[in-house]
Amino acid sequence: MRCPGHVPGGNVACGVGERMPDLDALLKNNREWARRMVEQDPLFFRRLAELQTPEYLWIGCSDSRVPANQITGLLPGEVFVHRNVANLVVRSDLNCLAVVQYAVDVLHVKHIIVCGHYGCGGVRAALGDRRLGLIDNWLGHIASVRDRHAGVLEGLPDVQRWRRLCELNVVEQARHLCLSSVVQDVWARGQTVAVHAWIYGVEDGLIRDLAPGVKAADDVADICDAAIARIAADEGPRPASARATDSAF
Repeated sequence: MRCPGHVPGGNVACGVGERMPDLDALLKNNREWARRMVEQDPLFFRRLAELQTPEYLWIGCSDSRVPANQITGLLPGEVFVHRNVANLVVRSDLNCLAVVQYAVDVLHVKHIIVCGHYGCGGVRAALGDRRLGLIDNWLGHIASVRDRHAGVLEGLPDVQRWRRLCELNVVEQARHLCLSSVVQDVWARGQTVAVHAWIYGVEDGLIRDLAPGVKAADDVADICDAAIARIAADEGPRPASARATDSAF
């Protein structure tokens, strides 16, 4: 039995009982990874199955080149992760806010990290005027950041403008998170949670801290505005290489 869209001779098999060769490789890799982990630590999976106690929530981009665990040197179970296109925190996004609430109310994380990256395709798309379809509704949130900081971006060469908006977007998404009802409620009841704005350089593998962690409602405006001012003055962190790295969403 084959699906109506099957192309004879194609490399995608979609009939019942058939398997894509590329997926066989992933399953083989998984078995090899599990074997290595048990060799290194026979109790690794038992401990992992019994408890999840991360101290960190990571809100990052869907870009496959920015894996939270690997770039921070953390093991599975040590960081709770939410990812979307261009690491946005939107107040109407119940998916993201539910993750945040679970992280602070159930897992009791101590740090929430909003991490963007240079070369973000979502940010680049928001700098253009080409219609892309449904995703335009999502990218509009980045366009709002672009418009809010038009004076900072005006006159910059294209690559620098792109990189600068990547930084501005991270800080503004961290601000949105701080102003969300979930985080405001956490701080109001005295729970210790710090919100951080980080950016990752795909070209050198390094994370830069764009702003000190925000730990109280009264500090949101001062810390975020100071971070924006540093970026506007070109005093923000820059990757070691000035080479732009393109990205899909």
